[in-house]
Amino acid sequence: MRRICVFCGSSDGTPEPLSQAARRLGTLLAERGLGVIYGGGSSGLMGQVARAALAGGSEVIGIIPHALDVRGIVHPNLTRLEVVGSMHERKARMVDLSDAFVALPGGLGTLDELFEIWTWAQLGFHAKPIGLLNADGFFDPLLAYLDHAVATGFIAPQYRNLAIVEREAEALLDRLLASG
Repeated sequence: MRRICVFCGSSDGTPEPLSQAARRLGTLLAERGLGVIYGGGSSGLMGQVARAALAGGSEVIGIIPHALDVRGIVHPNLTRLEVVGSMHERKARMVDLSDAFVALPGGLGTLDELFEIWTWAQLGFHAKPIGLLNADGFFDPLLAYLDHAVATGFIAPQYRNLAIVEREAEALLDRLLASG
C-alpha cells in the first residue's frame, strides 16, 4: 500500500478531539511511509491531516475542482496539486491514485465521497479497503442508521461490513494495511 485517500471536513472550528485525531492520522501516515490523497484544502481537518503528514515527510497530493482552485482554500505546500474539471473527476482521480480510503468527521462533502466510494465497492468497481475513523464517537449516529438499514433489509450485512470502523487511527491503519 502506497497512498491512502482521506475524506474529511474543511470547516474551521472543529472540536479539539477531532482535530487531534486528524493530526494523529497525518502523523501516522507519514511514519508508516504512506502518501496522502485528499481534497487539497488548507482549513479544517483537511488542513490538519495535510500539515501533519507533510511535517512527517509524507507525499501529499491535493485534488481540487477548478471552481474551488482559489487562493486561501488550497494548501500552499502540497507535494502536488491536481486541478480537475468537476467533483466527479475529482473522485475518480482519487480512486485512481489511492490504495485505500479513510473518512474522518466532516459534513455533506465527506459523506458524499464516503458513500460513493462505498457504493463503488459494493458494485465491484474497486476492491480497495475503506476505513471510518470514528473519532470521539462522531459517526455513532451514522453507524446506528446503517445498522437500522441492515435490519430493515435495505443494506446487506456484507456491504455494511465493507467499511472498517475504529475509534483510534493506529487500530484503523493496522486493519487497513492487513486487509489491503
